[in-house]
Amino acid sequence: MKILKLSLLLLSITSISFAQGFRQTQTDSYTRYELLNPSNQSFRIIYDVSATTAGATKYFNGLRVGSEHLVDAVWDLMTGKELNWEIVNGVKAKENGLSNANEAGEYLMVDLARPVPEGGQARIRIDKTYKDVNSYYQEDGTIVFDRSLGIKRNSVVLPLGYELVGANYPSQVTQEEDGRIKVSFMNEGPAGVPYKVTARLASNMKYVAPSKTNPWPEYQSSPQGRDKTKARTGMNVSERGFQDRDIVYFLQQPESNSFFLYHDYTESRVGMDKYVNIVRAGSKASKPSAIILDTGEALKVETLVGQAIVAKGIEANGLTDETEAVVIWYDPIKKGETRRLRISETYTDASRYLLHEGQLIWDRSFGRNRNTIVLPKGWMVTSSSIPGRIDMTEDDEVRISFINGRPDNIDVFVRAVRR
Repeated sequence: MKILKLSLLLLSITSISFAQGFRQTQTDSYTRYELLNPSNQSFRIIYDVSATTAGATKYFNGLRVGSEHLVDAVWDLMTGKELNWEIVNGVKAKENGLSNANEAGEYLMVDLARPVPEGGQARIRIDKTYKDVNSYYQEDGTIVFDRSLGIKRNSVVLPLGYELVGANYPSQVTQEEDGRIKVSFMNEGPAGVPYKVTARLASNMKYVAPSKTNPWPEYQSSPQGRDKTKARTGMNVSERGFQDRDIVYFLQQPESNSFFLYHDYTESRVGMDKYVNIVRAGSKASKPSAIILDTGEALKVETLVGQAIVAKGIEANGLTDETEAVVIWYDPIKKGETRRLRISETYTDASRYLLHEGQLIWDRSFGRNRNTIVLPKGWMVTSSSIPGRIDMTEDDEVRISFINGRPDNIDVFVRAVRR
């Protein structure tokens, strides 16, 4: 009874708080722009975003002034089901809780499938079409997409039959299976990118699948990776910016050789019921835990070693008696569903994180596109081999964020000294 009363009290406090208004927070934003027939000067926008304001039941997406917009649908990414929405003015947005709404603005107000859990996320996908003559137009035989993009991960898909002739910001180029060319990028800086893409009609633009053969029948990848003396004729180039696996390392005092981390991962494969993390050789994992960020539900976690991994029907390359795997179990993914997982654990790695001659040394390879290190309290950074964005946490700890839009790993070396 006491627990029920406490829950009702917390619910009441949350309701009062949201009635008084809230400042919306979000993460993991990604935008895909599909350029439609140039004569219409319209483009489709598919916008993925995760609402993170605990307790929120609505999400507000600001609609850009100067554009004609048509909202097609909004989906809950966990269940794949459509959500209710309406377009409201800034006054109504404020009345519904968005305290910093621009009363002269216009918003897409979405009813979330469930309240945002504490420390969790509500992931949605917005599908809308904009007509903007200032952003998408024809000029001197080319089509031009010229727009300031504030979201950090973006892609632009050309109309079918067009070749790319210009992109003013470092971009990855991939081809859709229907033959369309896509350019994408990850913005490493704090400001929006004034992104300009130009293209022209091509007479023979068609999809070319990666080759299944190569000129070197004896070619084999080495245990350390590919043979860099030969071209990757069958390489399948995937969009780096769309990947949503990110990781945060909280370094403990270096004498411990330990660091706490969490990494977020979205599973969409139908029938998948587990996530397997093979612990890097030389490291030791402890205190693993996992939740579904969409609901806050805690998941079953177990640590397996050697043949115990095989006994569970889990495949692992290069398995030895010392191989350690952290396995997170969840209900099988159904068609149209996804799950966003957060896996947390503490690692000890005396070879790559240590105190040496009074200096904190971190030397570790990162494979994800978004990686963050938080130094222990009382330490200041003196070296970082890879460019990163640096700021301070609320607890006065140095935080370094590394954005890697390339499909390779980065070897991050960090040195720090005591304050």
